[in-house]
Amino acid sequence: MARKYFGTDGIRGRTNAGAMTAATAMKVGMAAGIHFLRGDHRHRVVIGKDTRLSGYMLESALVAGFTAVGMDVVLLGPLPTPAVAMLTQSMRADLGVMISASHNPFADNGIKLFGPDGFKLSDEAEAAIEALIDGDDDAIALAPSDRIGRARRIDDAQGRYIHFAKGTFPSDLRLDGVRVVIDCAHGAAYRVAPTALWELGAEVVAIGVDPDGTNINDRVGSTAPDALARTVIERRADLGIALDGDADRLIVVDERGRVVDGDQLMATIATGYARAGTLRGGGLVATVMSNLGLERHLAAQGLGLLRTSVGDRHVLEAMRGQGYNVGGEQSGHIILSDHGTTGDGLVAALQVLAEVQRAGAPASQVLHHFDPLPQLLKNVRFSGGRPLDDARVQAVVAEVEAELAGRGRLVLRPSGTEPVIRVMAEGEDEAEVARAVDRICDAVRAAA
Repeated sequence: MARKYFGTDGIRGRTNAGAMTAATAMKVGMAAGIHFLRGDHRHRVVIGKDTRLSGYMLESALVAGFTAVGMDVVLLGPLPTPAVAMLTQSMRADLGVMISASHNPFADNGIKLFGPDGFKLSDEAEAAIEALIDGDDDAIALAPSDRIGRARRIDDAQGRYIHFAKGTFPSDLRLDGVRVVIDCAHGAAYRVAPTALWELGAEVVAIGVDPDGTNINDRVGSTAPDALARTVIERRADLGIALDGDADRLIVVDERGRVVDGDQLMATIATGYARAGTLRGGGLVATVMSNLGLERHLAAQGLGLLRTSVGDRHVLEAMRGQGYNVGGEQSGHIILSDHGTTGDGLVAALQVLAEVQRAGAPASQVLHHFDPLPQLLKNVRFSGGRPLDDARVQAVVAEVEAELAGRGRLVLRPSGTEPVIRVMAEGEDEAEVARAVDRICDAVRAAA
């Protein structure tokens, strides 16, 4: 069914506009609460948030909605998305909520929901909640006066997550003498990430750790690594780590100031796990956007690459369905199912640091596994219809695929949020890749 509220990663939009209002947030709380009320026990929901100004407004509205239907609420305060997923499980909660728009600007916000198992909700659960949000008022059964939920804050949520994250770092290693720059994007990890690294022995240089409600992801974080690269060079650091606003995404900068993307990081972790005998699935899961160089590198190691549609949700589904324990996206969403149920930037960073420590070599050597093949992505706007179904477009696509066969590949996909066709090609010859993308873009424009 068509979605009105839920997108590829929860509900997201500009605050005080569209769906991202206090009124809608209260309805989401009531609807999600009703959906997860099962049995006669006292039901519990945990709520975390990032550092956006609108987080206070949405948090209060969600509390009103959940308590109105009889759910007790535990408020965690600013905390990474993976911490909320972890605490949903460990606190035996019936539901977890993260208030965040991830890497988006501060004016946006979002609501992500986790089931009692710590995993993001299924399509069926989201559809059921949407039906309750827009259904008759009678479908929402308010709790009797003596069964209204209670709300409380806990003070040690950050400490619990720090303890958990540190526990994923090998016990035989320390970070003594390692100078690490950590960029927290003025977001949810601004306290927990520097503290965890310091407690493991690192010399920590922290940037992006002064949130004011409006500066989240503003020229800092995983989507803007220039500040991190400059600081790594200036402070002669061994490594730089950039998280995004809700800390489920990771980008690394080596000691030379060069950005290391998710493909190289996944290769680092997967080959390390394979060497230790802990890799499951015989390889890793990534999306169609991961570079062909990653696939060839893994094949040379006797490992496979299972590709999925774009989105960490699809990666996780494939991992769970086929028994993999490493997966992720080129953008830095890395899922390590031995340690969590969703992408976790800090935990992934600790696994990368462990590999660098074990190798005893500079990050620039340890984290560079392959030279990426030339890759080009362009977006083509269209006014309506389905341009990819046009016979003329399909004919050009077939010609390009035949030309790239064995030396490259082509990925076409419509955007899930705007009238745009994304055209990506990669191959051994940069000029050929550029011509391929331009030919298809021209065909889509002509058909649109």
